[in-house]
Amino acid sequence: MKQTVKTLGLCAVLAGALVTAMPAYAETTLRIGTVLSPNDPMGQGLEKFKTDVEKATNGDVVIEVFHNSQLGDTTEMIDQARAGAGLGTVTDVARLSSFVPSLAIMSAPFLFDTYEQADKFALSDEYIAWGEELREKSGLVMIASNWYQGARHALTQKPITGPADLSGVRMRTIGAPVWIETIRAMGAEPTPIAWGEVYSALQLGTIDAAEAQPTAIWNAKLYEVIKNVTKTGHIQLVTALVVGVSAWDEISPENQKIVRDLAVENGRYASNLTIELGDKALKDVAASGVDVSEVDLAPFKKAVMPVYKMLELEAEAEIVNKVLGR
Repeated sequence: MKQTVKTLGLCAVLAGALVTAMPAYAETTLRIGTVLSPNDPMGQGLEKFKTDVEKATNGDVVIEVFHNSQLGDTTEMIDQARAGAGLGTVTDVARLSSFVPSLAIMSAPFLFDTYEQADKFALSDEYIAWGEELREKSGLVMIASNWYQGARHALTQKPITGPADLSGVRMRTIGAPVWIETIRAMGAEPTPIAWGEVYSALQLGTIDAAEAQPTAIWNAKLYEVIKNVTKTGHIQLVTALVVGVSAWDEISPENQKIVRDLAVENGRYASNLTIELGDKALKDVAASGVDVSEVDLAPFKKAVMPVYKMLELEAEAEIVNKVLGR
């Protein structure tokens, strides 16, 4: 009898020790912010991502989505995530290149011809390795990098036929080196400001031009304050869903895999919406009275080639070409 009691007592101690040793994962809430509207493909993708994650994790991971810069500009949200907030955002990958310079290649000019190419590279071993490096150097976890927002086009007050027409034009762009140098090489004067300020800046003449993807032009109503959209397609805006390490590590490994898989899946969902709605958006922009025109891309492609050498992205471009088999 005493032996039985001792045995039961030992089992209880061991069980207690095992419980103590095993990490406890409570319900985790991730707030995901975007500067775009709920109607934008990214906004729709995030809402579907929220529903899918909460269902698949039985509510262990809760997603709250905030649109229209409610949590700040993209850079501000990234800073909050790095500071330990349970926060994430959809960001152009070039903003992360200050931590891992190679990541700038995702926003390099005239690099990807289609979304399928970008999606393939975003899931390559080479790119994923840069994502692991990002975690170590920035405190950010890149959950998925295949959220495609579309081809960026030039939005101006005058017709554009070549780089010379952009001379002296103050063009809003994203404040990362690859974007700034691309716009400068195209002939304009790059002017980084927050996305939420673009409409009023164009309206007041603080800037002369901007560059944006079709769905963003329509949803931000920029057709009301510009006269021309020139289809340069100079950068394919491929973005990443990132969250802070501290919030991510609160999620169990099993649920982390679920969240990653659904982030990739919903990235494709949002990206297909981008392609579908982008064509309609340009037609609607043209119907509003804005001149939407094609242009010979050869002069622009030639003008931006030095950007690769300037930013030391030639090796990364070779990696992309190798992964894509071209």
